[in-house]
Amino acid sequence: MDLDPISALHPRLDADRQLLILELDHGKANEMGSEQLAAFEALCAGIEQPGEAAPITCLCTTSRRVSKRGTPIFIAGANVTERVGWDDARVKAHVIRQRKLMQRLRRLPLFNVALSTGVTLGWGTEYMLTADYSIATPAASFALPETGLGIIPGARGTAELASLVGPAHALRLGCTGESIDASEAQRVGLIQELAPDIEAGLARVEGFAAKLCRRSPLAVASFKAALLDGLGRCEAERIELEEAAYERCVDRGEAAIGRASFAAIRAGETPAWGKHS
Repeated sequence: MDLDPISALHPRLDADRQLLILELDHGKANEMGSEQLAAFEALCAGIEQPGEAAPITCLCTTSRRVSKRGTPIFIAGANVTERVGWDDARVKAHVIRQRKLMQRLRRLPLFNVALSTGVTLGWGTEYMLTADYSIATPAASFALPETGLGIIPGARGTAELASLVGPAHALRLGCTGESIDASEAQRVGLIQELAPDIEAGLARVEGFAAKLCRRSPLAVASFKAALLDGLGRCEAERIELEEAAYERCVDRGEAAIGRASFAAIRAGETPAWGKHS
């Protein structure tokens, strides 16, 4: 994957593990503005249509950013200052762009991990909702301050938060703007795991990546798509999605590779996934 179009996200590629790490470090506090949105859009395009490049099977977004006061920062919200002078129509279009981007990030055909290491406000908390798995360090905190600014969380936060933490906690966070620490975020289900520090968190992600790069990228992507598409649907529809995803693996030749390589896979070898005759 060409990393130049996503340089604003400070990418680091671990080709052996098929792992792409974004270590955010921009602006005053990793606030998300138009430049970063464009970089994320380029990231989605590169992953959705990888071409001949080796696949990326694991994505991790994190940050080592620390404020002048020594406060760790993950994503301190959207870049509101760039909107000074914008009219209402431009603001609406910009937020629609953010919402569509978040939808694309949620559906990326890989395993997506968010590792929050500090202040995670507004857009940052909404970004956690795009991840397949979220980890936080003890320095992390989460809040949705938007209603205090005369708006609502508009990048999927209002639409999706309750599906993760339940309506009561979603209403608490969205209506009051209360900040919660990493332990509370894990308790309510906003994150799934605590790590003592960023290095331990990254080691955990590398462990995920080591497992993922031995698996069929097509099968992983098919499992994820069928599972997400089935959320909220009746059992019969979920079964139809499962059938279609399974048969896609068969029709694309991955199942045949798995059968032919069963002994080698059990011995710890990785077959040439995607190399179909």
